Amino acid sequence: MITLKNVILRRSAKKLLDGATVTINPGEKVGLVGRNGAGKSTLFALFNGSLHEDGGDFYVPKQWRMAQVAQDMPETEESATDFVVGGDTRLTELRTTLAAIEAAYAENPDDADIGMELAHAYTDLADAGEHDAVPRAQALILGLGFKSHELDGPVNSFSGGWRMRLQLARALMCPSDLLLLDEPTNHLDLDALVWLEAWLQKYAGTMIVISHDREFLDAVTDVTLHIANAQLTRYGGNYSKFEDMRALQMEQQQVAFSKQQDKIAHLQKFIDRFKAKASKAKQAQSRVKALERMERVAPLLAEADFTFEFKEPGNIPNPMLSIANASFGYEIEDEAPKTILRGVSRSVLAGQRIGILGANGQGKSTLVKTIAREMGALAGEVTEGKGLNIGYFAQQELDVLRPQDNPLEHMVRMARELGSAVKESTGEQALRGFLGSFNFSGDMVKQPVGTMSGGEKARLVLAMMVWQRPNLLLLDEPTNHLDLATREALAVALNEFEGTLMLVSHDRALLRSVCDEFWLVGRGVVADFDGDLDDYQRYLLDEAKRLREEAKIAVREAESAMAAAAAAATAAKPSAQERQQRSDQAKPIKREIAQIDERLAAAGVERAALEARLGEPIAPAELADAGKRLKALNEEIAKLEERWLALSDQLEALAA
Repeated sequence: MITLKNVILRRSAKKLLDGATVTINPGEKVGLVGRNGAGKSTLFALFNGSLHEDGGDFYVPKQWRMAQVAQDMPETEESATDFVVGGDTRLTELRTTLAAIEAAYAENPDDADIGMELAHAYTDLADAGEHDAVPRAQALILGLGFKSHELDGPVNSFSGGWRMRLQLARALMCPSDLLLLDEPTNHLDLDALVWLEAWLQKYAGTMIVISHDREFLDAVTDVTLHIANAQLTRYGGNYSKFEDMRALQMEQQQVAFSKQQDKIAHLQKFIDRFKAKASKAKQAQSRVKALERMERVAPLLAEADFTFEFKEPGNIPNPMLSIANASFGYEIEDEAPKTILRGVSRSVLAGQRIGILGANGQGKSTLVKTIAREMGALAGEVTEGKGLNIGYFAQQELDVLRPQDNPLEHMVRMARELGSAVKESTGEQALRGFLGSFNFSGDMVKQPVGTMSGGEKARLVLAMMVWQRPNLLLLDEPTNHLDLATREALAVALNEFEGTLMLVSHDRALLRSVCDEFWLVGRGVVADFDGDLDDYQRYLLDEAKRLREEAKIAVREAESAMAAAAAAATAAKPSAQERQQRSDQAKPIKREIAQIDERLAAAGVERAALEARLGEPIAPAELADAGKRLKALNEEIAKLEERWLALSDQLEALAA
């Protein structure tokens, strides 16, 4: 188990934990929650060994294997599959060990000790899952949203978000007793998120996860650790149960505080009244001591929740947007356009609150970018209502902020670009006040954006959007970098927004809270989705099953096509003389193939016997000889199979 006893953790001069005591039992799934800056990442650094406690005692079993998602962006030409297989640290270590032992054995083939090491290395590698490492890695990659044709693509060919998915797959590939996950749902679509939940629910080890997705925490955790006021408190249950228990605890604390204040006032009143009277001096003094001994209940200090609101739109056209028989997709230079969605005919009306659903790669981003005017329709018409003002939050918006500029400079530049005539709302003081409502107060308005956290950048983008007073909000994964409190503030603001909302998000709590209807993007069309998010999760599972069946059908069709081609070749019969020549050329090839078949069969029998022998208790010298013979036999079988394939190709060429 993991134990913290009176642990003190500091970051610079600030105490993040002061006397924290908690126990995490083997196999527990723990959600680590708390405000940004409370110390969650610092505590993770303690768990993974990159940081040590400043006081107290911290213990993790030394024999536990740990896995976590690397935060650096991978830069390699290695294939996606090989990169994820490399996450199996046990397998990698054994491969390295085997190579070293093989090199030593080649120099000293008569050394019985090295021979025994070699035999053990072969056995250990088999036990570590060498035979199915590639299928296991590819199952993780496909589960996280990649396509089958991308399995062998170089890591560097993928965008940043997809590379981080590969880092997640690499962490899941690692055999571990302790799994540390810091915001694993960032960069995931809802379909990949549903798959990840199912995988983590089956994980057998101890897991600690930081996440701002309440439904994800509810699905995968059974314990919650809350960091607040330099204290670490354990709650049995997932995030929703934690919220209920904490609310009750806060209520009880407030009641206890109020009662104690009444008692203190009563004691103080007695002291003040009788301390000067000799007959009551002893009783007054006893009450003074009682006050000194009293363990004070802390007052309930309400946490300063972040709140904001969207300004009332200047006008609200109706309909906002009309799409008639349109095709959406990409223009490709010197090539025909790539159409993703066809026959799109939709209307967006004033006041609608639409959640856009769809499995990864089905066209959600294409739809959103076209409505946001970042792409044009390939066919059909997209008609905007008069005065349409789109507030667009894209996932990449955080990347287009200027790292060297501060929030105030961003706001001033935007005001100038929009050419606002309302000078009192665009003056520096007014913009400072506006940024303050988004928690950019004091010196933060002058802090370079490049030094800010993802959550702070996301708040700046929201602030810039709110300032423009949009009447149509188009939000593409706005919560990726937001903490739970800010997500709740966003949900409140969206519910009070008087315009129209279109939302793409993997945050199911946000979708449930603010959307009244759903559009489903899939199979090349955009349609109404009749159902709720639970129905949609079932749809995703059915869709995954459908794609697997389609893949099987494609394989069968390919096999049928090959069979048809072979039949067509057979139908075009050569002349008798040509057939005789080919028959003469084929005879020695067939004889050699028959010989190879016999040898392969014999070698297979011998290999099976050797493998069985290696699993039995035998003398070290015999173990070494068996390991050496097994290696030689495997090499011979590989060469025979390669020769067999070459001869088969020659036969096929003659038949053609």
